[in-house]
Amino acid sequence: MKLVTGIVATLVMGSLSFGALAAKEIQKEDVAKMNLTKVGEITTSRTTSPMDAKRDLSKKADELGGKYYVIIAGSKNEKTVHGNADVYK
Repeated sequence: MKLVTGIVATLVMGSLSFGALAAKEIQKEDVAKMNLTKVGEITTSRTTSPMDAKRDLSKKADELGGKYYVIIAGSKNEKTVHGNADVYK
């Protein structure tokens, strides 16, 4: 029983720490104010809601080494949400 409790506690702590390290969405005008450097571009197209798209873009920005991302385009059709973003650090 203690093993199960330990595993659950570890998973909860891991999910909380991921949220703290996730790349943050900012607005285009914030890039110049914060003196950020563009490190790449990312896209998402396999999501079904805007929140899922943002979560996917944040994850991809992290993988690219960025701390921030700016959504530059987005669209939604019947089943999926598509998004493009620039990544900055």
